[in-house]
Amino acid sequence: MLNSVNTNIGAQVALQSLNLTNTQLQATEKRVSTGYRVNDATDDGGAYAVAQRVRADVSTLTNVNQQLGNAKGLVSTSLAGLTSVSNSLTTAKGLLSTIANGAISQDTRDQAVSSYKALVSQVANAVDGSTYGGQNLLGSASGAVAAVSKSVINNENGATTTLSAADVSGLAATLASLIGATFSRDTAGVDTFTAASAGADQTAASTALTSTSGTAAFATVQTSIGNLLNQVGESSKFLDATITFNSSKIDSLNAGLGALVDTDLSKESANLQALQIRQQLGTQALSLANQAPQSLLSLFK
Repeated sequence: MLNSVNTNIGAQVALQSLNLTNTQLQATEKRVSTGYRVNDATDDGGAYAVAQRVRADVSTLTNVNQQLGNAKGLVSTSLAGLTSVSNSLTTAKGLLSTIANGAISQDTRDQAVSSYKALVSQVANAVDGSTYGGQNLLGSASGAVAAVSKSVINNENGATTTLSAADVSGLAATLASLIGATFSRDTAGVDTFTAASAGADQTAASTALTSTSGTAAFATVQTSIGNLLNQVGESSKFLDATITFNSSKIDSLNAGLGALVDTDLSKESANLQALQIRQQLGTQALSLANQAPQSLLSLFK
């Protein structure tokens, strides 16, 4: 082996080995400190690109579920309003039978009409109160708020679902017409109820109960509300199913992302200790290699 003070092969080999160890140690320390095997594009460009797409999908799905939660609130509020209306219709039918009864006095009938009037206002209040976040699928008794269908994004690719409007803005007026009366509500919330003349209310109520179709039939109103309850109920179930599916998908994406970029900390811990020892040995070897040329001085004594 050539002995030279100009070229120290041993030191060069030791330095190369030490540099390699330092590079591996830095990479391991990065994995341990971040918890990621792939923390950026310098670690694994292909895996990092895939991971970024997955992260974008997870972020979008999380946002979508938040928006679906808002939509669920709107649908639930509308469903509560329609349920209240449906319950009112149950009471309304009993009052109609009383008003249509020819065997009672007009005073008794007038009391039933008064109760029916209060029920009409109650229905109008249920419609107007079915608002969530400034949105309303049912409209308003005054007509100031229109019943408009809403479109909501349901996945990370931008697919949409339409929540159909369930317009019952004219329901209170329709119920009033079943006893020959008129009802209106202005934008300030003031109601105007004009009752039918004595005898006319009995005739109208009787027609409402016996008719099976047409706007003068109670059965028409009842069927319409039943259909809307089913429509809004199905929208509510769809939103629940979509939110649940998106949540499961987020969990699956995160699991796949973890398998792609997460590091095995127990393995890295063992590797870190081994590299630290190699670094110490490499430093000592380099020190010894640098001292080797000094042995040549003894030849010149």
